[in-house]
Amino acid sequence: MTSEENKLKADQIKAEANVLFGQKRFNDAIEKYTAAIELNPNVAAYYTNRAFCHVKLENYGYAISDAEEALKIDPTLTKANYRRASANMALGKFKEALKDLKVVSKRAPGDKDAKMKLDECAKIVKRIEFEKAIEHDDRKPSVGDTLEPSSIAVESSYDGPRIDEESNQIDKKFVDSMIERFKNQKTVHRKYAFMIILAVRKMMLEAPSLIDVQVPPNGKLTVCGDVHGQFYDFINIFETNGYPAEDHAYLFNGDFVDRGSFSVEVILTLFAYKWLYPNRLFLARGNHETDNMNKVYGFEGEVRAKFNETMFKLFSETFNALPLAHVIENKILVVHGGLFSKDDVTLDDIRKIDRLSLGQPGTDGLMCELLWSDPQPEPGRGASKRGVGIQFGPDVTKNFLERNNLDMLIRSHEVKENGYVIEHDGKCVTVFSAPNYCDTVGNKGAFINITPDLKLDYVTFEAVPHPQVRPMQYASQFSGLFGM
Repeated sequence: MTSEENKLKADQIKAEANVLFGQKRFNDAIEKYTAAIELNPNVAAYYTNRAFCHVKLENYGYAISDAEEALKIDPTLTKANYRRASANMALGKFKEALKDLKVVSKRAPGDKDAKMKLDECAKIVKRIEFEKAIEHDDRKPSVGDTLEPSSIAVESSYDGPRIDEESNQIDKKFVDSMIERFKNQKTVHRKYAFMIILAVRKMMLEAPSLIDVQVPPNGKLTVCGDVHGQFYDFINIFETNGYPAEDHAYLFNGDFVDRGSFSVEVILTLFAYKWLYPNRLFLARGNHETDNMNKVYGFEGEVRAKFNETMFKLFSETFNALPLAHVIENKILVVHGGLFSKDDVTLDDIRKIDRLSLGQPGTDGLMCELLWSDPQPEPGRGASKRGVGIQFGPDVTKNFLERNNLDMLIRSHEVKENGYVIEHDGKCVTVFSAPNYCDTVGNKGAFINITPDLKLDYVTFEAVPHPQVRPMQYASQFSGLFGM
């Protein structure tokens, strides 16, 4: 039995946590809610409040656990179903979310917002089931194999840059002009967008799952983390650190799209540079270069709004072909998420991942863990706070690096207050390149400049102004799930 004194203390601490939540100090609020739970573990609302903090921090696995604890205490607590639906939607687990949304809508039949989210979720589930049914239909050719940009006419009114169709080559003048158009919130003709994507798709289909990278002699390699559709911050990296060139290579480590509402501009710029400098611009797949994430976090809606559905399908096929990892000078492994649930993984195992057959990364296996895992300070492995992948400790990092004769691991995937964090005795670095993430977090961005002798220089930067277009402008109705 919980004493009355502890009940009173717990409620006071919960009130303090609520204030911290209102100040967007989510980690501090979690500590307070946890303290309240320790004093009185029988109040379902403490768990749903903590779950909401975890949703805000993208710790969706923890949010689901808290919602389920709340439902054990009070099976009729609709907010717990809503929290679990939020987390499952964020993970692209639409069927699981649908179950909870049905409960929410049934208990609150007059809630139009809940009904709208239920209807949209049901549509997505139905669409996914249809797509799965035809996925292995050999009669269904890929968009990339059938698209013919040469048949697309360019209207005389189009005043933007053009790619020479006879040479079928991109040049620096085109890329520079395209970037200026993007800065002015104009786009390029869909014909040239298709040409850019198709050129990069061809390169990626021919590439292995793990790419060996050399730092340009007498130059440098810049490693960037998530940019998440924040085009103006992304371009600021080039403007302050130098644009891609023969003596300046870049490696963008996944999560180019989603959340930010200029994802199309970011990805077309990256793809254009990849076409222009194939050996000086490297791209790794992130967990947001996947269909489920793109349905929830805005990229699919943005591509449909700015171009059309065919282009989204082509992007999806191209994302499926993106490499999963890079090794710099045989010594530094760069992956989006992290390491693995088993000890014996080698670089050759990564090279052998048949990503083209797998397509989407699924919820387990090497490909999934490369995209989703996170480091933890404790030794060993732990359950993922996200609900996908694992958490790995300093001993796991040390053993993996020693087994593969590597010096360190660079990964991204997590927002950091100062843009980067060095962990695991200096062997694991997280770099995140989207400052003031989603216009709300207030973090710095960072990138890493690496010289041929493998010296690392960490550079941090602040967000720059951008047009008044809110993050996730093109996201589905489910973006509201994360704000209730």
